Amino acid sequence: MNDKVFTKPIKKQFEFDEEVAAVFDDMLERSVPFYKESQKITEFFALKNLKEDGVLYDLGCSTGTLLLNIHRKLELKAALIGLDNSEAMLARAKRKCEAYGADVTLCSADILEYAYKKADVFISNYTLQFIRPLVREELVKKIASSLNEAGVFIFSEKVISHQPTLNKELIECYYDFKKEQGYSEYEIIQKREALENVLVPYSEEENIQMAKNAGFSHCEVIFRWANFATFIAIK
Repeated sequence: MNDKVFTKPIKKQFEFDEEVAAVFDDMLERSVPFYKESQKITEFFALKNLKEDGVLYDLGCSTGTLLLNIHRKLELKAALIGLDNSEAMLARAKRKCEAYGADVTLCSADILEYAYKKADVFISNYTLQFIRPLVREELVKKIASSLNEAGVFIFSEKVISHQPTLNKELIECYYDFKKEQGYSEYEIIQKREALENVLVPYSEEENIQMAKNAGFSHCEVIFRWANFATFIAIK
């Protein structure tokens, strides 16, 4: 189903409701540059680090596509757990998993409060940026403390530059990408306004420093296009 959410005037801030959930897969592929490529990299490192009888969490699992892709390639016994606080997203994820007979656990949960088991892998795709900065590092600390030794946290985020001219040009570059995907100037402006103060991105350096402050021994970017980046943090 094609994303037409912002072809009409916005009446509220952005939220992951039924309207967004219905078009979310299309929205991701048309709004996130090289989305499939970043997901393939995420899958690769997740599978490399997931151990026999281990646990993998996908925080903000949305419609469950990534978990399904990991499940298809999984060659050992492990628990795949997706968490989301959007019932609309989870409903679609559950239907997908049932259709493919995938052994994936999906939970309606607040990722800040959830009681995590010890895990080998945590994944977060464009989720941290929706967590208020005041508690974002606390969540990353919780993730670090829930990981087994040498466990990994793979996360993708929209990023900013603190160099004003460069940041402006990164945004322009991204808007050109969205226009190439068929979004109108009106839709781009509408979505930007809906996301104001809802999506709060950090710079690449701030994300890496946050991971180190939370207890990770190493963190670096493994994929980047303009103002979109995928990181891996190693405990």
